[in-house]
Amino acid sequence: MRETIPAALAGERVDKVVALLTGLPRSEIAALVAAGAVRVGERAVGTRSRRLAEGDVLQVDMPEAAAVEPLAAEPAVAVDVVHEDDHVLVVDKAAGVVVHPGAGLESGTLAAGLLARYPELAGVGTLDRPGIVHRLDKGTSGLLMVARTNEAYRSLTAQLKERSVGRRYTAMVWGRVEAPAGLVDAPVGRASKDPTRMSVSARGREARTRYEVVERFSEPAGATLVWCRLETGRTHQIRVHLAAIGHPVLGDRRYGGARSARLADRPFLHAAQLAFDHPATGGRLSFESPLPADLQAVADQFS
Repeated sequence: MRETIPAALAGERVDKVVALLTGLPRSEIAALVAAGAVRVGERAVGTRSRRLAEGDVLQVDMPEAAAVEPLAAEPAVAVDVVHEDDHVLVVDKAAGVVVHPGAGLESGTLAAGLLARYPELAGVGTLDRPGIVHRLDKGTSGLLMVARTNEAYRSLTAQLKERSVGRRYTAMVWGRVEAPAGLVDAPVGRASKDPTRMSVSARGREARTRYEVVERFSEPAGATLVWCRLETGRTHQIRVHLAAIGHPVLGDRRYGGARSARLADRPFLHAAQLAFDHPATGGRLSFESPLPADLQAVADQFS
């Protein structure tokens, strides 16, 4: 990779800029710096904290990627598209659908369904996750954006890194949340005893979730309906943060919320609002998705 540093990135640390341009994690970037694979001009960078100046020529010897098989299209996978133009799609994902292959699941994904409907996605982003710029957990329903061109892919991933994408989730949690609003600021990382599970950990990555109480309930059990806004996008972030403050999401078996299968058989978590800048026009787009029928039926049981 070879890039000339624009004015907008002048003064930034070299590791931050490499992360923004390549998507590599900071740990891999540190290893590249140590190996002399990150250069400004023709001189290897001695420390990842070095600040860059406008006009610097940044060069990175990228690590060889493991061979990835192209994703196969699957017309049978249903896709609910709520916005479509030449550059971007917005999809309302159903609960139970996995966004892209991984962890032993190779078929039946949203990405495969999208590829069947929009074959041009095969050349966007990565071979196994064409067009996908962010994800929702399998049990979470709601809105997510998909890039239709590589230019849109770069724009949307950059907006996610810059935290300019607006994402609001509706969640029902156990117990009475007393504060009308709050911020959970706690790093999230892989649990030491179970790598498929996340936890609040000093070794984790920065994670911030804002919440706002919508309504409190006492029957048939104490619970609170909240809105959550992501300032970062870590795996299982909302679920982990709400459990960490003593209010796990209803129906969330993994993080302590499965107290009554009668009330909810999946996490009560829905990506209800999504806003971002259009990759081509720059205009702000905003979308809303109402609670799906299964979560509305759960909410109707509370008073």
